[in-house]
Amino acid sequence: MSAAKKLKVALIGAGGSSNGRGLSDGFKHAGSWGLQHARIFATRPDVDFCAIVGRDGKRTADKASEYGAKPYTSIAEMLNEETPDLVSLCLPNQGHFEATLEVIQAGFPLLVEKPLVFDPKEADILLNEAAKRSLFFAINFNHRYAKPVQLACEAIRSGRLGELTFASWRFGGEGGGSHPHANLIETQCHGFDMLEHLCGPIESVMAEMTDKTGGGYRTLSLALRFENGAVGSVIGTYDSSYAYPDTHRVEIDGTSGRSVIHDTVKRYTFHSTGNEIGETWEAGYFNDVDREFHRTFDKHIDDLLGALREGGQPPIHAHSGLRALLIADAAIRSFESGKRVKVSGAT
Repeated sequence: MSAAKKLKVALIGAGGSSNGRGLSDGFKHAGSWGLQHARIFATRPDVDFCAIVGRDGKRTADKASEYGAKPYTSIAEMLNEETPDLVSLCLPNQGHFEATLEVIQAGFPLLVEKPLVFDPKEADILLNEAAKRSLFFAINFNHRYAKPVQLACEAIRSGRLGELTFASWRFGGEGGGSHPHANLIETQCHGFDMLEHLCGPIESVMAEMTDKTGGGYRTLSLALRFENGAVGSVIGTYDSSYAYPDTHRVEIDGTSGRSVIHDTVKRYTFHSTGNEIGETWEAGYFNDVDREFHRTFDKHIDDLLGALREGGQPPIHAHSGLRALLIADAAIRSFESGKRVKVSGAT
């Protein structure tokens, strides 16, 4: 792929997926995550944002017109007429499998939103079909691109934390879904991906969950063991509010120091062991890019399109979506059995 050539990108669904923000009913929400896909691809000078595919003809036409793209209501028709270099999919959380499989079987590189799917067997099918075609297959775990997360990763990799001992993830807000484990699978997948990204593979899980507010197991608490011997915890809920300060908090402790991530993009702190004086990062007055959650996706797309042009692997392969789903599956089996459960594929 020529570095000077514009990449043709098509979007399937300009609404639907919430990306952990509790918005999941399509175009009518201004904050719907699919609109972030459209915004990014329509404004990049190196992209020809060629098409939007939706189920409702009028709404899709209106949205495509807004972004200068061509509307379609058929995935097959769009792929045949546009032959895009990349297909981006942002669909309702439980509606990922069929459309993703169609794009894979047609042989097009693709980016999908989390969760990959809700069923590990479906995830295996998607990954196997993509592997048979040697397809570029990416997933958008954009939290990895938050500045505090990158600083925490750097501190761990450089040895500033020493040997890791424990890590905790807490994330809660509004949300819902028809699946009894919607919060666990579609939102806390970010936590599983983040904790493995920072601390290595999760070996086993013990789980408690509650359905006391109705609508499935909307609140949960997990105890984790990592393959490196560290332990961890996850608390997740749809019975809270994204308006609360510190609705998201990650703490990573080691023998030499501690890193804390506040609200994904808001603040990062580091303290060395025994030191009451620490380090803090917060976005400066003019640094709108690093303080805005949506821009983590822009940064991911920078890396993703660079990898696609170079013929490399995506910065976050869809296999990470399977890993998150396998951890969620272990949590469900732990809760149902009342026992500690090993994550499938863990060594």
